[in-house]
Amino acid sequence: MQTVYYSLMKKLLAVVVVVFLGILLGRVAAGQQSRPLRTSILDAHEGVAIGVEPWTQASRYKDKFPKKTPFGAGIVALRLSIRNDNDEAVKLNLHRIRLLVQLDQDNKQELEALTADDVADAVMLRQNGKDPTARRLPIPLPINRPKPTRDKNWEEFRGDCQNAGMPSSVIGAHSTMEGLVYFDLRGEWDLLQTARLYVPDLQRMTSNQAILYFDIDFSRNPSN
Repeated sequence: MQTVYYSLMKKLLAVVVVVFLGILLGRVAAGQQSRPLRTSILDAHEGVAIGVEPWTQASRYKDKFPKKTPFGAGIVALRLSIRNDNDEAVKLNLHRIRLLVQLDQDNKQELEALTADDVADAVMLRQNGKDPTARRLPIPLPINRPKPTRDKNWEEFRGDCQNAGMPSSVIGAHSTMEGLVYFDLRGEWDLLQTARLYVPDLQRMTSNQAILYFDIDFSRNPSN
C-alpha cells in the first residue's frame, strides 16, 4: 500500500513541476514579445508608439561617444524608440522632426534636428570662446557657411554620431527601432522642461496612408 502511495506522490509531484515550468516559460516568452519601450516620455496612437528619453547627463553619452560628446558642446541627444504594431511597415521623415522650446513667456522657437555633420562641426570645429553658462537667446538656427577643414578626428566623431543616430527611416511591421536625434540647445537644458517634440510625417508603406502626427509634451515628465 505504501508503495502505491509513494508512486502516486511522485507522479503528482512530476505533474506539478511540469505545470510550474510551463507557466514560468510562458511568462518569459510573453515578456519578450511585449517588451516595453525604454523611455521616459511616451505617446501612442494608430498602432505606433514613440518614446523619448532626453539625455541631460554627461554619463549617458560615454557608451556611444568614448572621446568627445555632443553634450560637451551644448547639444542634447534625444533617444527615440519607435514601435510599430501595424501589419505593414511605417516610414518616418526624419528631416521634419522639430523641437519646440519656450525661450521666455512670450517667445517660442522651433529647432530643426541636426545631422551628423552638423554635430561633428559643432563639437570638433566650433571655437567661439564664449561663456557656455551665459544665457543666449534666441538659440541660433543652422545656417549655411563655409566649413573649416574636416580632419580624421572629425570623420571619426561624425561616424560615432551617425552610428548612434536613427538607423533607418523605415520601421518594419511589428518591430521597434531606436536611435538618437540631436538638437543644439547651447547647454540650456532647462528648456527641455517645457519643450514639445513634433514628429509630423509618418505613413504606412503599403497603403501610403498618413498617420496622425505626434506632439510629445516633455512637461509630462518633470524629471527631465
